[in-house]
Amino acid sequence: MSDATHAAVVLAAGGSQRLGHAKQLLRRDGETLVHRMVRLAASTRPQRLLLVTGAESQAIADAAAGLGAEVLHNPDWAQGLASSLQRAAAALSGFDGAVLLLGCDQPALDAHHLQALLRGAGTASSGCAATVHGDAAGIPALVTMALMQASTQLQGDRGLGARLTSMADAVWRMDAPELRLDIDHEDDVTAALALGLLDR
Repeated sequence: MSDATHAAVVLAAGGSQRLGHAKQLLRRDGETLVHRMVRLAASTRPQRLLLVTGAESQAIADAAAGLGAEVLHNPDWAQGLASSLQRAAAALSGFDGAVLLLGCDQPALDAHHLQALLRGAGTASSGCAATVHGDAAGIPALVTMALMQASTQLQGDRGLGARLTSMADAVWRMDAPELRLDIDHEDDVTAALALGLLDR
């Protein structure tokens, strides 16, 4: 999409406790996952591009340097995903476009997924688009600022997935099975390595 009516937020604040080391700094084709996600987000030509950091903030910000992202440190990262969404919503206060949300733990994510979400949202009555995860909807997703502002009601590791899921047919849904592999445990790393989605 080239009319740049959206902002993009890369959520990279998590501490990767279950994995034991920063998933954001794993590499695919020589590029850290956080750099890859910020680069892909930037390729959609957003009006604003935010990188939300938390654990290992400086290393992760440095890994994504040079891509034009505004680095937004979330000192409350240990409280969970909701706090990062709330920081991003506050930083985007006054922005009247949609917001593209993506994380750093889906190594199969590519530009065509983000473009599909941007196109799909334009056909949805809610103006939102999300990725299918089983019976639920989640990120990457394109949401309205009203939905972003609703993140103030969230706590802990809850994101906007439940709200997007409850909106049912009002949300355009992207079925991309390859995005169901997200990096939480060493078994996920092993699976991604076998698929060529992470470097050894």
